[in-house]
Amino acid sequence: MNHDSPEPYRLPLTEAARLIADGSLSPVELTASVLDRIEAVEPKLGAYVSVAGEAALRSAAEAGREIAAGRYRGPLHGVPVALKDLIDVAGVPTTASSRVRADHVADADAAVTERLRAAGAVLIGKTHTHEFAYGLTTPQTRNAWSPEHVPGGSSGGSAAAVAAGTATFALGTDTGGSIRVPAALNHVVGLKPTYGLVPRHGVTSLSWSLDHVGPLTRTAADAALVLQALAGHDPRDPASLDHPREDYTRALGTPVAGLRIGIPANYYFDRVQPQVADAVRAAVEALTALGATAVPVHVPMTEYVHAAQWGLMVPEATAYHQDMLRAAPDLYADDVRVLLEAGEFVPATDYIRAQRTRTLMHQRWLELFDGTGEAGRADGSGGIDAIAAPAVPATAARAGQSEFTWPDGSAEAVSDAYVRLSAPANLTGFPALSVPVGRDDRGLPIGMQLIGRPLAEATLLRLAHAYESAHRPVPELAPV
Repeated sequence: MNHDSPEPYRLPLTEAARLIADGSLSPVELTASVLDRIEAVEPKLGAYVSVAGEAALRSAAEAGREIAAGRYRGPLHGVPVALKDLIDVAGVPTTASSRVRADHVADADAAVTERLRAAGAVLIGKTHTHEFAYGLTTPQTRNAWSPEHVPGGSSGGSAAAVAAGTATFALGTDTGGSIRVPAALNHVVGLKPTYGLVPRHGVTSLSWSLDHVGPLTRTAADAALVLQALAGHDPRDPASLDHPREDYTRALGTPVAGLRIGIPANYYFDRVQPQVADAVRAAVEALTALGATAVPVHVPMTEYVHAAQWGLMVPEATAYHQDMLRAAPDLYADDVRVLLEAGEFVPATDYIRAQRTRTLMHQRWLELFDGTGEAGRADGSGGIDAIAAPAVPATAARAGQSEFTWPDGSAEAVSDAYVRLSAPANLTGFPALSVPVGRDDRGLPIGMQLIGRPLAEATLLRLAHAYESAHRPVPELAPV
């Protein structure tokens, strides 16, 4: 590699793939650079449960041989990826960052692991999650931009690794915001796809009707490349959509003129730090300067989000953990055990009401996007292509911080604050993406959330890419 070029670990996926494809960079050079970066910063970052250094170098060498022989598999070939430690890799422990699963070794690859292997990606390690993905701070890991602050969760390890250059890209899971929250807090892109678009077979569940798997990357174009490899039907996942494969990169770089962006007049800008709200509104103005149209909208049924999210997630999580919880309750962290025990007391009637609420919310949101029904008539928007809002209402909390205090004097628990703006997309199953749009006066990252109608990932990626191209052409790496 040219000595005037940046160190390989600094490269976003799209650029690394281009250099590997044209022979300017070898998979071994890239993988070795990422491993060196892990050695340098991991002691203070704590993103990884385990690092597969020797195996990764062997895989990179094999990728190099295949590419040299003309068997190039595509843009993920020879590129290092980190997997959240809920995702099975055959012969490798899947601990879910919990003592409960300390001895659990996966006997087969998860569906997404299979697809990454088929694409030629190099598995570099498993990243920390908040235990069993049941939390939004990931206490084992530090924020890549400030070690005194949390990285968010539950995919905190994956987000911090991408932000710090200890993975070229990573996978996470999202049940109430667990991809988008850490993406926003670590200045990376995080995409929660449409429910069922990416299969979850072989992924430890938190709440099966809310769980999603998706990428954390440095850019929207990177996310498009990863989604390209992951999306597609898998009969082993009962929720998997039988949807034709798409080219998520095709619309990148096309004008956003004519796209209609809904700006919520309710809920999404309530109890939000002023610097966060200002940064998101400025990002929307940047998109309108590129030709998009911003229209005010009233987002329906937001008053039911908290009850419906917890009414589904808590009993489903407890049902999954019931046997383990009774066999070894002391092995769970206190915060997770309390939530699992609470799930034993949720009446079946409440669970059914939460399901009905979700169904109604999904329908009302479709009407909002289509400009039909009560939601469409209420704001007269005539339909929208995306909603733009803060990804989280506050930047990263300090480690150990229990609550935020809002300008009106009210207080809110950190986890409740972080889940509040991300949970609606889990309840509806609509795709949602967090893209960096600045930092606050302490240097902590701010993310904008773009939410689309089902299977509109290409539109969200197109909007995010347009913003990046105009305002963030070179993604920043955290100076860990």
